[in-house]
Amino acid sequence: MSNIITTEQLTKRYKKFTAVDNVTLHVKKGSIYGFLGPNGAGKSTTMKMLLGLTAPSAGTFCIDGKHFPENRIAILKEVGSLIEAPSYYANLTGRENLDIIRRILGLDMKAVDDALELVGLTEFGDRLAKKYSLGMKQRLGLASALIGRPPILILDEPTNGLDPAGIHEIRNLIKSLPKLYDCTVLISSHMLSEIELMADDIGILNHGRLLFEGSLEELGHNAESVDNLENVFLSMIEKDNAERKQRARL
Repeated sequence: MSNIITTEQLTKRYKKFTAVDNVTLHVKKGSIYGFLGPNGAGKSTTMKMLLGLTAPSAGTFCIDGKHFPENRIAILKEVGSLIEAPSYYANLTGRENLDIIRRILGLDMKAVDDALELVGLTEFGDRLAKKYSLGMKQRLGLASALIGRPPILILDEPTNGLDPAGIHEIRNLIKSLPKLYDCTVLISSHMLSEIELMADDIGILNHGRLLFEGSLEELGHNAESVDNLENVFLSMIEKDNAERKQRARL
């Protein structure tokens, strides 16, 4: 299976702080790639670089054979995204918010109804966005990413704010997308238990550094004495934190 997203030593520095440190990723076409790490690990910053929202300090990346920055517009045409809190016009309805995106992308009118149905917002499409619950706003953000059925989806903590039933629905939707739309999903989370139910491959980030990349099975083999993947993940983070403190003392 070929890689549709690759990064090579991708780095982002803010003065003396390094948010992303020489990260090299390989996201296979048609897969769900779980991007894991504690809050502040650099996941959102990496995703923002892939979307051209912040410029890399060093390193390169390629999406579907297109290189950044020379093919930035062509890359964006293939990517749907939800980064951090979804943005919307509070005084417009959910449907009207999606219709703005539909017009920008030059899509058929049917695209709005399709997106609302996919995320379970059909009956609330004509409600003002400012009257949406937190979970409904998250669904609207996801609908904005899905409209037009892009071949690549970059989703930053898409189940934030959802109740358990909502998390279950959105998780099942995301799991179905590669077969349903023939698309690739890069999804971030700080919870392995959530990613474990969706992802084919994972990358673990901590303090901007990639600690692991591979399948969940390979992660399990990394520490055969540990009972479950959650413990493997946490022990990997704790070990890295301890090593960083040790280096800082030297």
